[in-house]
Amino acid sequence: MTVLPDDGLSLAAEFPDANLEQWHGLVAGVLRKSGKEVSGTAAEDALSTALEDGLRTRPLYTAHDAAPDPGFPGFAPFVRGARAEGNTTGGWDVRQRHAVADNAAVLGDLENGVTSLWLVAGEGGIPVASLGKVLDGVYLDLAPVALDAGNQVASAAQELLRLYDERGIDRKAARGSLGADPLGHQARTGEASDFAPVVPLALRCADEYPGLRALTVDALPYHEAGGSAAQELGASIATGVAYLRELTEAGLSVEQACAQLEFRYAATADQFLTIAKLRAARRLWARVAEVCGAPGAGAQAQHAVVSPVMMTRRDPWVNMLRATIATLAAGVGGADAVTVLPFDHALGLPDAFARRIARNTSTILVEESHLSRVIDPAGGSWYVERLTDELAEAAWRFFRTIERDGGQAAVLRSGRLRTDLATTWAQRSKKLATRREPVTGVSEFPFLSEKPVVRETAPEQPAGGLPRVRRDEAYEDLRARSDAHLAATGSRPRVFLAAIGPAAAHTARTTFAANLFQAGGIEPVTEGTFEESGATEVCLCSSDALYEERAEDVVRTLKAEGARHVFLAGRPGQYSGVDSYVFAGCDAVAVLTATLDRMGVS
Repeated sequence: MTVLPDDGLSLAAEFPDANLEQWHGLVAGVLRKSGKEVSGTAAEDALSTALEDGLRTRPLYTAHDAAPDPGFPGFAPFVRGARAEGNTTGGWDVRQRHAVADNAAVLGDLENGVTSLWLVAGEGGIPVASLGKVLDGVYLDLAPVALDAGNQVASAAQELLRLYDERGIDRKAARGSLGADPLGHQARTGEASDFAPVVPLALRCADEYPGLRALTVDALPYHEAGGSAAQELGASIATGVAYLRELTEAGLSVEQACAQLEFRYAATADQFLTIAKLRAARRLWARVAEVCGAPGAGAQAQHAVVSPVMMTRRDPWVNMLRATIATLAAGVGGADAVTVLPFDHALGLPDAFARRIARNTSTILVEESHLSRVIDPAGGSWYVERLTDELAEAAWRFFRTIERDGGQAAVLRSGRLRTDLATTWAQRSKKLATRREPVTGVSEFPFLSEKPVVRETAPEQPAGGLPRVRRDEAYEDLRARSDAHLAATGSRPRVFLAAIGPAAAHTARTTFAANLFQAGGIEPVTEGTFEESGATEVCLCSSDALYEERAEDVVRTLKAEGARHVFLAGRPGQYSGVDSYVFAGCDAVAVLTATLDRMGVS
């Protein structure tokens, strides 16, 4: 809405209002210059971006892009926040993850900005018997603790509750989560879920510990298996519904049962999708509470975690940027607690510097950027509201298919969920392979001579269920082959870049080819001659015009000098002697794999 100045003068009064049709015409004119003949809504479609789950991001959103009323913060459907005050009183809960018994690291985090602890206990984590040692010196009435103990949740929970009593903590002052998640454990390990140990914990929390939640609905297993945002949401809602059924059958009311659940979601560097995902999650859970007869109990408690899938092992410093964007999105999206994974998370146990950067990420966003001072700052954006609505609809459809097939436990047992997630990941893998989804430092702008970052090996995580995928995995395999070749021979596999013509003609494609080959650990050689390079394969780099004039002659010369395979940087053409082409959108992983195979790099 335009607010007129006090004198009533509107600077736009003399100009006619623009309309969508005029904008379509202007867009069509620009596209026409690039060779695309489109008009009307097709012009807008040409600038749209396809997302997963059948969603599309359009280039322009207006007031006509209606979405359901998101309501107010703290009121159903809780799209704008679970609490009326949001995170304005002190920012979001900065929750740091710890998987080893290191009391000094725990105290260091709490002394420097961390406000709660996420402790991985049991298999692949802190021994249950060591929880007291790990929490030595921790003010348990001030620092909430969230457990993640897998099939040892009963013993871990009992140990934590014993510590509360031993240290004289008022049971009403205890905060956090006992972390019971039988279906999440089944998703991780393939072991059948057992809800029996969870019921007594939930009943005890509901009766004696009002600030403790007994269960965590962890959506990370589905995200880490390659699932889309809608699949992650749908699986989490199906899990939450399964837990509601168990808890109400055990004697809790719907309101009491809802109060026992905390939901954990991944936050990625796709900031708007993450914002929309967290908002959609609250709307979905509010709908579940509504149909269960308790609309006021649908305020979803959310714990957002920086996505492990996007954390890279090569050039891990870039992970700081990814984590910052993800943390911003989680905060803007209204998460109650946020865990920033250290930038070296994918390499092993984080060091003190990495933990410091992780906790300071939230501190800077809250204390210096003041992100938490506005409740739901993205609310009201036509784009964000529409994306929230479309994502919620897609997630609800996926949730209904799970319920139709017997519920979350049933689709985990049958393998249906695994198949769905694998299909989504296969489609995304194609984008990664063709670099339509670039990974900075890995598939784009790799740095072959970087000094490796070495960390102590982290405990083995539970396995046997859904796979854990990473965006960098295909390129990491290629780089590992190159590293092994370097260790065995003293040099990396090489490709000679044959630049044709002046710099103005070849620089763009020389840069492109160098980036492409380095993504597979292949060293590009640009100086000297082909014979001096020590390479057996070569890539021509120049303009289309010079290719027409000189490409075939250059190819003949290079093959006479011993070149076994000749690439041409550019769209496929009819050049005699050229063996293959590399271009924007080609399958980089396939090209690089075949190249290393020909070079004998095992």
